Amino acid sequence: MKIYKVGGAVRDSLLGVKSADNDWVVIGSSPEEMIAEGYKPIGKDFPVFLHPDTSEEYALARTEKKSGTGYHGFTFYFGKDVSLEDDLSRRDFTINAIAEDESGNIIDPFDGQKDLSKKLFRHVSDAFYEDPLRAIRLARFHTYNHLKDFTIHPSTIKSVNNIISSGEIAELSPDRVWSETSRALKSSNPNIYFKKIISLGLKDPFFKHLNIALCDSHEDHEIRWSELQINNNFELGQKLPIPNQCKTAADVLKNISKINMETKEADLLSILIQSNFKRNKELIDKLAILPNLKESKNLILKLASKIHNTDLSFLSEISKEKIEAEKTKIYSEIISKCK
Repeated sequence: MKIYKVGGAVRDSLLGVKSADNDWVVIGSSPEEMIAEGYKPIGKDFPVFLHPDTSEEYALARTEKKSGTGYHGFTFYFGKDVSLEDDLSRRDFTINAIAEDESGNIIDPFDGQKDLSKKLFRHVSDAFYEDPLRAIRLARFHTYNHLKDFTIHPSTIKSVNNIISSGEIAELSPDRVWSETSRALKSSNPNIYFKKIISLGLKDPFFKHLNIALCDSHEDHEIRWSELQINNNFELGQKLPIPNQCKTAADVLKNISKINMETKEADLLSILIQSNFKRNKELIDKLAILPNLKESKNLILKLASKIHNTDLSFLSEISKEKIEAEKTKIYSEIISKCK
């Protein structure tokens, strides 16, 4: 049994960047032998294990063969005769197909180091075409500070175009697409991800109405998603499993974006209640910094502060029939003071 560090950890080390995680590939072993050594199996589709001490992931070397559409359209082989080069050949880009042995020696059968020096994304083989998520992941890799200036080899762009033409992006699991999108929203350069989605022609079907990539005015990912939504007329995400936190933020933004000094009191009351200004003050404070709300920022913040600091505990002591009327009266007074 031989163990090698692989993938992003090796790539980042060669670039002088500390990687958050280490990935390992195991050559010449079997699931039974790994379990006997104390490794904990976690892989559903192929053998991946957690190290008994470090909890880092160790995967048996494997080959993949396309057998259908979508994420599950693959057959895997992970026999003891699968070599390191076999395993590296199934990876996406040459810069991610570099291994390091336990002595620190670099194994680089696809010239990934040369592509690192050229700042170049180049796919390893035609297997790139077989997993359409790799096209989305190519966009997401550009969000790393140390990879954002990398260019894409013409042959890889051609392969991305082939993926688009095949229609297989539509077969992707929405969960996998959102996973890449979520990681991009939490990165240092979320704008770049969405710019690449546009420039690489990857909008359909998950980002069909994406035209403006700006979304980095705040560091919180749910605010970034909301900014992206308002910049694209709140038409994004219909085919993605958007978490409630992001949905709520976007819904609140959609409501408060209607606020200005000319908003009628009845409409303003409706917005305050729908957006739950009492409970959502922290969220509203964050949303108010977005450039889209520049003209109404002060009014929104005043309303949020006044409502948040108003004691409504007495409402629990009156009948349900009177609560809404009393709350409307209080909110109307607050609106008059803020305007």
